[in-house]
Amino acid sequence: MNAMNLTRRFKAVRARTVELCAPLSIEDQLVQPMPDASPTKWHLAHTTWFFETIVLGAPDPEFNFLFNSYYEALGPRVERARRGMLSRPSLERVQAYRSDVDARMETAIAEGRVDSELVELGLHHEQQHQELILTDLKYTLGTQPLQPAYRTDLPRAASVGSPAGDWRAFDGGVVEIGAAGSGFAFDNERPRHRVFVEPFRIATRTLANRDVQAFIAAGGYRDAQWWLSDGWSFITAEAITAPLYWRGDEYYTLGGMRAIAPDETACHLSYYEADAIARWRGARLPTEAEWELAASSLDPQLGNFADDNAFHPGRGSMFGDVWEWTQSSYLPYPGFRQLAGAVGEYNGKFMSGQQVLRGGSCFTPRDHIRASYRNFFPPGARWQMSGVRLAEDGGRR
Repeated sequence: MNAMNLTRRFKAVRARTVELCAPLSIEDQLVQPMPDASPTKWHLAHTTWFFETIVLGAPDPEFNFLFNSYYEALGPRVERARRGMLSRPSLERVQAYRSDVDARMETAIAEGRVDSELVELGLHHEQQHQELILTDLKYTLGTQPLQPAYRTDLPRAASVGSPAGDWRAFDGGVVEIGAAGSGFAFDNERPRHRVFVEPFRIATRTLANRDVQAFIAAGGYRDAQWWLSDGWSFITAEAITAPLYWRGDEYYTLGGMRAIAPDETACHLSYYEADAIARWRGARLPTEAEWELAASSLDPQLGNFADDNAFHPGRGSMFGDVWEWTQSSYLPYPGFRQLAGAVGEYNGKFMSGQQVLRGGSCFTPRDHIRASYRNFFPPGARWQMSGVRLAEDGGRR
């Protein structure tokens, strides 16, 4: 990518982050309601820190301590759970920090003094944090007594059309998965490699709210037979009886409280809930190889993404709407090699105790996703925009 195009993309991604924060008050951007959800102010600063430290190689010692996330190679940092206690620097100071680093980055790009691949990594890193701004903000606002809307003008996304029983069949065999070619991909998507897939069927859409309502009505959250042992311990300890943000016949969205729409894609389900509902339906979750094989012939651009500004799932397509849990543990691909230096900590060191999700969500930027993209979260994560697509053994009926 030449300097002009790289500068244009840099400005667009950085501006989108600021745009997402525009509806928020100062107070909204300072709150950290749980250890996993960072304040918006911290996201604004951390993404800037990444460009200053990783790309420009000129870290500010104070900000390096405050806004380093998890890079051991770059020194000590504020504990994750204490990010919401940082009253200083102020939001105004963080915004000035962004402006200063933006100017330095644009000059460095124009003068050819930066590694364009590192810049591209930084931009995809910022897009990940754009998504986190929305998920973390939803938890911040949705758990407050007043449950205020992020925006009151948000439309409903188009609802799903096909019934839950429609399937696509695949004969299986030896297939290739993983990122191909020289375009951008994270290191955990490579190398592309061969796997053997047994014949399988995969649902044409994700489960809808009506499917979860049926599970609840059947006593699914009270019946241990459907749950993994860890999952049963998790939901009983947390007294979970419905998806996150459900309040009787309503649920919280970034547009405020709304009546639960039965045909909309179900969201904010943990891996444990996804697995239990699949078992109850006599099905299972797909493996990530099955998911990628099924998605590889589809156009990622057609999904419901953050660019559409609905910020709520609807259609149930394989790309967009909700991140889809797979039954695959997050592990390295054969031949995976961790990158040298601090960027080697980006993905590889998290390959333990997490499940792979695929497809992106209505919080994901459209140009950030591809069929090979591997997201990952612990099985108990519910604040992410995650849902369920069923699979079952066997090929064509």
